[in-house]
Amino acid sequence: MKVRIERIGSVFIMVLLVSAMIFGCSDSNDDSVDPQIENSIDDDVNDDVNDDINDDDVDDGSSKVNEDEAALLFMLEEEKLARDTYKFLNEYWGMVQFENIMQSEQSHMDAVEILLNAYDIEYEILGEGVFENEDLQAWYDKFVEDGVVDEVAALTVGATIEDLDIVDLEEQIQATSNTDIAEVFSSLQCGSRNHLRSFVQSIETLGETYTPQFLTQEEFDAILEGSHEQCN
Repeated sequence: MKVRIERIGSVFIMVLLVSAMIFGCSDSNDDSVDPQIENSIDDDVNDDVNDDINDDDVDDGSSKVNEDEAALLFMLEEEKLARDTYKFLNEYWGMVQFENIMQSEQSHMDAVEILLNAYDIEYEILGEGVFENEDLQAWYDKFVEDGVVDEVAALTVGATIEDLDIVDLEEQIQATSNTDIAEVFSSLQCGSRNHLRSFVQSIETLGETYTPQFLTQEEFDAILEGSHEQCN
């Protein structure tokens, strides 16, 4: 039975608490993030959701529910794409930048899982480098192939992933009317902007440049002109 996803104040508060825990490390120079989230948070959020859902709204807005569910499931896998790719590149190149940002991406996945569990949406996280979405699987295969060419190529893969992530998150933010989802996606997007700045800076340090693949040149320039953001 599908239920309408409502904006639930207690869920929003818990999401903000989790965001404060997990989005502080968004730059390659930060310390590693602890990706673990207390199980009690999930239990409290799920209890609040079950208490606040109104059965009268079961059939109302079901298409929007489906869209929000699809958005959460897709972004979970897209954040996994970043995590798995950075894990592979870190193991191949031994670059601490990939290690730190990989852990941040795990935190991004944790944040999406909070909402999936809160709204009782079934999901499955497949093995490393394996994706249900065919497009994301194709991206992963391409990224790991391109990323072993040299260090510049690896960093360019990182910049490309963040470039893509920012654009996809913006599309999802604009499409949803659910404030909790929009808030979490905005925090993820903030982290991706920091990651993009970090990768581009490293590319330029090696004497190369990055050309945006998904962002417009104007959007890309505005991000680079900005300073490191505190994402919460």
